[in-house]
Amino acid sequence: MITFIADEDFDNRILRGLIRYHSSLDIIRVQDVGLSGADDPHILSWAAREERILLTHDFKTMPQHVADALASGQNIAGVIVVPQSMPIGEAIQDILLLAEHCSPEEMQDWMIVYLPL
Repeated sequence: MITFIADEDFDNRILRGLIRYHSSLDIIRVQDVGLSGADDPHILSWAAREERILLTHDFKTMPQHVADALASGQNIAGVIVVPQSMPIGEAIQDILLLAEHCSPEEMQDWMIVYLPL
C-alpha cells in the first residue's frame, strides 16, 4: 500500500476521515516530521526519499515544482492534488481508492494525480 505525507495546509478533516475509514493507513503531516514552513521543493525531495505520496491543495505552484524537480533529474514519489472546493467525503473516497488499488510505482509513474478521479 502507498504511504502519504500531507502538505502543511492540507485539510485535517480529510486526514481524520481517511484514518477513520482505514485505520492502518500510513499517513503523516509535514508538521509531524519537522518540515513546517519548508518550501515545496524541499518537501517534494523529502517525500521522494521517504517514498511518500504528497497530498496537497496547491494547484498553483506544486505542479511547476514537480516539473522543475523532474527536469533536474530528481525522483518524485507522486503528488495528489485535491481541490479545496471538493466535498470532503468525495476526497476521502478518491484517496482511499488510490491507496487501496495503486502501487507506489504506479503513483511515481503518474507523478501528479488531480482529483476528482
